[in-house]
Amino acid sequence: MAEKGKKAETVVATNRKAFHDYHIEERYEAGMALQGTEVKAIREGLVNLRDSFARVDGTEVILHNCHISPYSHGNIMNHDPLRPRKLLLHRRQINKLMGRTQQKGLTLVPLRLYFTPAGKAKLEIGLGKGKHEYDRREDIKNRESRREVQRAMKASKR
Repeated sequence: MAEKGKKAETVVATNRKAFHDYHIEERYEAGMALQGTEVKAIREGLVNLRDSFARVDGTEVILHNCHISPYSHGNIMNHDPLRPRKLLLHRRQINKLMGRTQQKGLTLVPLRLYFTPAGKAKLEIGLGKGKHEYDRREDIKNRESRREVQRAMKASKR
């Protein structure tokens, strides 16, 4: 629960497909280099992270395929919805990610986009390893068994 007088972060978009398709090993918080109309569109919730991914290009981390729809009250100078966006990370984090993503099977996946209490747009990215079909089936089995246990406990309390 948030303390009195402090605002919590407001989540704008989550990438639920990422948790279905990847085992997330590490998480990082990154700022984003955005244009003004992009920030306004994000505040309206016009963001889709579903098919997006991040890549380390040289000394930068770039977010690709993140769809931020054009701002409704924008003019002809509105932004391109699918443009690559630079993620702002510390040098040590970028070097660590560069080394880890060169390993077989690891990729950078955006998990959620949110605003901090200070009003800054942040993106949580995860270092993920792709799941196989049998991993997904096992996750479904575990989820179903947890639901059955919860139902049984609820019924026994009555």
